[in-house]
This record gives sequence, C-alpha cells and structure tokens, in this order.
Amino acid sequence: MKKYTLWAIMLCWAVCAAATPRLTVVVAVDGMNPDELNALRNFWPVGGLRTLQEEAFQTEVTLPHMIYGGAETAATLLTGVTPQEHGITQNSYFSRTDRKAHSLFEDTEHKGIGTQLSVSPNCILSMTLADRFRRVYGEKSKIYAIGLDPQTTLCMAGHSANACCWLDAAEGRWVTTTYYPEGLPSSADKMNTSGRISEIEQHQWTPRMDILQYMHPTDLEKKKSFGYTGLCGGHAPIVNELEIELALELQKNEHLGEDPLSDLLLIQLTTLSPKVKADHIISAEQEEMYLSVNQNIGFLMEQLNKRIGKQNYQLLVVGLPRYGSDEHTLQQTGLPRREFNLDRAVALMGTYLMAIYGHERWVDGGYGQSIYLNRTLIEQKKLSLETIRRQASDFLLEFSGVQGACSITDLPFIQGNQEASRLRESIQKRTRGDVVFWLVEKWLVMKNDREPGDFLADRNPAVPVMLWSGAYRNYPERSAVNALNLQSLLFE
Repeated sequence: MKKYTLWAIMLCWAVCAAATPRLTVVVAVDGMNPDELNALRNFWPVGGLRTLQEEAFQTEVTLPHMIYGGAETAATLLTGVTPQEHGITQNSYFSRTDRKAHSLFEDTEHKGIGTQLSVSPNCILSMTLADRFRRVYGEKSKIYAIGLDPQTTLCMAGHSANACCWLDAAEGRWVTTTYYPEGLPSSADKMNTSGRISEIEQHQWTPRMDILQYMHPTDLEKKKSFGYTGLCGGHAPIVNELEIELALELQKNEHLGEDPLSDLLLIQLTTLSPKVKADHIISAEQEEMYLSVNQNIGFLMEQLNKRIGKQNYQLLVVGLPRYGSDEHTLQQTGLPRREFNLDRAVALMGTYLMAIYGHERWVDGGYGQSIYLNRTLIEQKKLSLETIRRQASDFLLEFSGVQGACSITDLPFIQGNQEASRLRESIQKRTRGDVVFWLVEKWLVMKNDREPGDFLADRNPAVPVMLWSGAYRNYPERSAVNALNLQSLLFE
C-alpha cells in the first residue's frame, strides 16, 4: 500500500512539474492592433504571428480606464488593477510645486546606468506580474525585462526582476537603473561594448518586396518607395531585431528555462514606423513593421523550441495602444477629429475666477483631463475650495467639446456615464487635480494650438491577446478573459 502511495505522489509531482512551464515569455507590442492582425491573417508568410493565429488562444480586451498612449496600459495588464490602484495614470504628472509636468517614474535615489535618467518602479503601487512570479516561484527564479522605453520596461520588470534594460535609440546603447540588483545585464553590456549596435545601425531598411505588392502604400511611397538607416528613434525593424537578439543572449547566458524552476522573460517590440503616428496600417512601411514582428517572434519561438523544447515554455503576446487612429481615418467615420485647447481653457478659467475673487493667480495649470487650482492662495484667502471647484467645472461645461465636468470630489458619485466611469478609474489620489472633464467622442485634448496632449481620440481601442503553449492547456472561454485577469492565464 505504501509503495502505491509513493508512486502516486511521484506521478502527481511529475504531472504538476510538467504543467508548470520552465519559461514564460511575455511580448508587449507597441501599436499592435487586432483589426490589422485579422486583416493580415491570410497574407502572413511563415512566422510567429501566423503560428499564434493558428495555434494560440486568442481574444481581445478593452480597458476600464482612459488610455493616454503611455505606460498606463502596460501597468494595468501586468498588475490586474486600474490606475486608481496601481498609480500609473500617465507617463507624467503635474507638479503643483513648479507647475510643470514631471516623469512619474523619476526617482533621484536610483541613478541611471548609461543614461542621465534617474528612474525606478517605486511609483507602481501594486504587485506586477514579475512580483507575483517572484512570490510564487521564489528567489531562485530568474526574471529579466527588455524594452524600448523606460516606463514600459519598468512596468514589465516590476519591483522584483533580477535586471532590466531598455534601448536608448538616441545614443544607440542599452541602459538601465541602479534599482535592480544586477544592474545592466552582462549580455546587454557586451552588446554595447562589442559594437554590435553600431554595426546593425548601418543596415539599410528598405521594402522586402515591390512597393505595389503591399496593401497600404501611400502615394509618396508609390513614387519613391521608402528607405532608412539607423534606429529611427526606436521605430524600425532593426530595433525589434536587437530586442530579440538580446533576449536570446539573455536566455543562453542566464540559462533561462533550462532547469525545473520557472523563469520569466519580458520583451517590448513595436509595429510603429518612423513617419506614421497611428495604431493601424496606413502605409507600406508600417505594414513592413508588422511583417518584421511576425518574423522576429517566429525566430524567437524557433530558437526556444531548439534550446529548451516547445513543451517547456509559454508565450503571451499583447498589444499596447500608443497613438490611436489618424485624423484621416477618423474623418471616414463621419466624426472628424476636433481639438480642445487645454492651455486656452486654463487661461480663460483664470480670468473668470479673477473677475469673481480678484486679480490673483487662481489656477496653477492643466494636465491631461484635470485642472489644478491654486490651493495655497485659496487657503490664504480663506475661501471655500469646493465652491471654487464647482464654479470652475460649471465654467468648463460652456466649452465646445466638453461632454462633462465636475469637482474631483463629485466624480465618484456620477453614475451611468461611461466616460466619467473610465476617468474615475484613471485618477490616483497622489496626482489628482481639482476639476476633471471628459470630451465628446472624437475630440482631442491639445496642450496648445500645435502640441497634442497625451490623450487618444479613440475612446477605448481593443487590445489583442494571444497565449501559446507547447504543452497541453485548458484555456478559458474568451468571454471570461478581460484586461484585469491576464495574469491568471499564466498561472493556471
């Protein structure tokens, strides 16, 4: 009897061990749009996206908060909570001290390595995927993140990674922060010093096929095609190649997925091309970016299949909205894009409050969808902050394009309005203003007449999700998966 019990325990352990992937790979792709993935489905050559569309669990999710094109989407997908809890409302926040925007990730206690930036993940207030991974699998589990910008990279690495790095496209090198115990990964440092990045920067990016074979060439591309050298500010196929090359070097040098302990590797890629600022394909060069991502993910999977075996890893691919739709595409919907000038609204509100309370600076500024009143002055004058908030919100309602506005204290009580609900989930008490507003559909916040604010005209773009595993998996119903429970896909 004891013999059979022992065998049962060993069999149970073997099944459990087999069910836990030795390596989990998460690939976050800037600008990847589910509509474009579906449109290109029948045109993929062999590659990673084709494999995923044929074999992976696939769904689309929308986010319950405002999307500004920053790290707030990555933070939500990787923590399972909204900005109200994880704290990443946008990449930056408005400081009342100097009335300027500052990086939310700025942290002077942690210096940059290879960069002047002093940043850390300390602004992330919730447990990330990397943190949960560390808690579940322990200190010997290895966790690395490789990105294209510090904000997304820090969201991927969380508080618990061994190390992370991101590509400084302007300087052509991998950089990081002293926050993580291993500093700059040795594989990244070797790539920096070997001249590999400089070498690949010399490669010319040109179309892989005749320009008329693409589905979306612009009139200019039909005349002159396109061609680039260099890292193109982080928007070029060679950038994705560098990301995958470093990821595979890390896998080899750190032996990721080569022992029974589960490891985690997070990578950021992009579908965004240099000239096109939209999350959908409107040019041949952006179509080429999708083709490159397909090839890059395919090469990653091919190498991992050889090195650790396809049954020993799982791959999660998610898109990150960055720009939304371009103006021409929005016009085709019959609702052309309109602009709300935030600086002008702040100036006029200041004049309005001067007419009521005297010639003083009553408004500190505006940022995102918030107006910041001069609380110090209001307190000195012994005025009611709540009264002025409501006067200011009533004034905002008179502006064209403003669908709703209210005092920050009234926002939790507004029911039945989807925009107000999403805005409520996007505000965190550390950085909140005094008056908030939301706009009519297709209206865009502008900082001034020429500079757009960090706000997408697309209210709630869908995020594609694909989960592939070489081992047998019981996937949930698509309807059961949302933006706040992606982590559960990787731990079931």
